[in-house]
Amino acid sequence: MTIFLVRHGETEWNRARRYQGWSDSPLTACGIAQAIALGRRLAAVPEAADADIVASPLGRARHTAEIIADCLGRREPLRLDPRLREVSLGAWDGLMRKEVRARLGERFAEWEWYFRTPDGESYEAFAARLAAWLGDAGDGKLIAVCHGVVTRVLRGLYADLPRGAALRLAVPQDRIFRLGNGAIEEIAA
Repeated sequence: MTIFLVRHGETEWNRARRYQGWSDSPLTACGIAQAIALGRRLAAVPEAADADIVASPLGRARHTAEIIADCLGRREPLRLDPRLREVSLGAWDGLMRKEVRARLGERFAEWEWYFRTPDGESYEAFAARLAAWLGDAGDGKLIAVCHGVVTRVLRGLYADLPRGAALRLAVPQDRIFRLGNGAIEEIAA
C-alpha cells in the first residue's frame, strides 16, 4: 500500500486561528490555490496519477479532494470515509485559540489539549478510528485528503511513533506525505 496523505487547504477559520473540529469553514483563495498546487503535484507523480482518492466528509477536505480530482482528470464520484474526520472537540468546536487556553488554564498543553475538551474525543478513540482506517486501506495506491491532527496521528501510527512525537509533527497545507514501504517521504507542492 502507498498512501499519499494530504491536509485540506487553508480555511477562513485556519486564518483566524479558530479550531474547527467537526465544524466547517470554507477554503480561502489561498486554500484553493494550495489544493490546485497539490493536485498538479500529484498529477506529476506517476505513482499518484492513478491512485484512488478518499476524503474526510467535512467540507474543507471534501472541497480540497474535489479540486485534486479535477487536476487528475477524475470524473467518478468522490469516496468519503467518516473515519478521516478531524478530532471532535465537542462543544469547543469553533473556539479561538485564546478561548481554549482560557478554559483549560493550567491544564492547557500545546499538543495534547485537543483531547482534553469536556465532550470531545479521547486520544484513544481518535487513534483507534484512524488505526482501523489504516488497517482497512488495503493494497494499491491511495490519496487520502483529511485534516491536521489526522495527518499527525496517521503518520505516527504508520511510523510507530510515541504519542507525543506524533502530535508534534508538522501539518503544512502545501505538502504531501507519501507513506510506503515502511517510510514517510515529504513531497512539496
